[in-house]
Amino acid sequence: MKLTLEGLKDRSAWEAAGIGLPDYDIEAVAAETKKAPVWVHFGAGNIFRIFIGGLADTLIEKGECSKGITCVETFDFDVIDKIYKPYDNLVLAVTLKADGSTDKKVIGSLTEALKAQSGVKEEWDRLKEIFVNPGLQMISFTITEKGYALKGSDGNYFPFIQADIDNGPEKAVSAMAVVCALLNERYKAGKAPLAVVSMDNCSHNGEKLQGSILTMAKEWNQKGYVEDGFIDYLSDENQVSFPWSMIDKITPRPADSVCAELEKAGVEDMAPVITSKKTYIAPFVNAEGPQYLVIEDKFPAGRPALEKAGVYMTDRDTVNKVERMKVTTCLNPLHTALAVYGCVLGYTLIADEMKDEQLNKLVHEIGPVEGMPVVTNPGILSPEDFVNEVINVRIPNPFMPDAPQRIATDTSQKVGIRYGETIKAYVAKYGDAKKLKAVPLALAGWCRYLLAVDDDGNAFELSADPMVPELTKALEGIEVGRPETYKGQLKPILSNANIFGIDLYEAGIGETVESMFLEEIAGPGAVRATLKKYLD
Repeated sequence: MKLTLEGLKDRSAWEAAGIGLPDYDIEAVAAETKKAPVWVHFGAGNIFRIFIGGLADTLIEKGECSKGITCVETFDFDVIDKIYKPYDNLVLAVTLKADGSTDKKVIGSLTEALKAQSGVKEEWDRLKEIFVNPGLQMISFTITEKGYALKGSDGNYFPFIQADIDNGPEKAVSAMAVVCALLNERYKAGKAPLAVVSMDNCSHNGEKLQGSILTMAKEWNQKGYVEDGFIDYLSDENQVSFPWSMIDKITPRPADSVCAELEKAGVEDMAPVITSKKTYIAPFVNAEGPQYLVIEDKFPAGRPALEKAGVYMTDRDTVNKVERMKVTTCLNPLHTALAVYGCVLGYTLIADEMKDEQLNKLVHEIGPVEGMPVVTNPGILSPEDFVNEVINVRIPNPFMPDAPQRIATDTSQKVGIRYGETIKAYVAKYGDAKKLKAVPLALAGWCRYLLAVDDDGNAFELSADPMVPELTKALEGIEVGRPETYKGQLKPILSNANIFGIDLYEAGIGETVESMFLEEIAGPGAVRATLKKYLD
């Protein structure tokens, strides 16, 4: 059995293998969508394919929608060439259950796959054609938080962003420049309304997206590339809205065990690939069952009936409360703590860390104990129920092949949201954050992780992170086993509000983090000893 339109024609073979197929005519939906797209998504990776693609698949199967999603990749074009085109844009979605069983289903809602390449006429012209169509209702994003970043920690534009500013819309390369250029095409073609929806896992995602696109537009305006009216168009949320959202579904890299299971069932060519840009991807996507998507219901051009697929459609204040609950308290801070300590303590599976007495206690302290006093109940979801599901069901799922090394990726871009917001909330509520002990322990663990030496004294490879060169240089001279080599190297990091959202010394916990870090570099086994000291 091959995961292609031709291969799906033998329905009985797929059904015999326990793999569900779409009930709708995939080719007819694709043709209808290409004719007049209503939904374009930027960021063609794993969580999009199984979660967002799954939503569209559900709506089509229910008869609530006749069109799928046009997929656009902005960063890793190998994904289109190696995973979309050879498989006719089909996805084999595998849900991993805590009892070891799996649900398997083919998703057929991803109707067209494009590369955001302004230098390739065919791709660029097709994107422009889509964006000038007044029937387009929404564009959405899963490009990760760093996809919105225009400036480095020094406050200057990244060189590639400066190049986009200088070169103008027709030579856009970065995601924000590409989207801004395409929105300008829509503006010039008649100012049709549109919703621009971030579905990325970061605080105030709609605000971040709007800010980055507006910044690019204003820079181009100053250089004469775009009209003043384009700025007005982007600034009027009755024309171009930037709804906020909260997304949650743990989607690890494709697992070899899942690949073997599929191939044993008779599905061919399922092997994962690692692209030239280090994307881990496969024709299948494996993920947990629980999923949450909460979106501010602000769509000036109309929208698909997302609520019919389980999406919570609500107001901005509620989205903000749900997002704060999840990203700053109930899930993401726990994941990051497990990621950095998991790497240092030699773990390769997040679920195994929950069997570790100290690490289990650490996440209980970060979430239910330290997080709950400053979490706001959003009303539509219970923080207590949510964090209990995370700690007791989701993270310990032994069949979720999620690695601390994956979650440790880009930690410098995450700590400001995942811990900084709680720290700021403590400062606002109590005057300082000195009541916190588990959060500083998590931050000390991250700093200890940056030394790239595990608790046995062996070197390991740090996960990708744009600030690693800068951070490791700042920590030069520190040697595990020789605490006397610590000469205050952490101070510039812990006082950097661009990293944490606040100066940790002003919050009253900079010295605490330093002290814990110093204990963790005492020698082999010091990390474990420090965890025991503060958590037992």
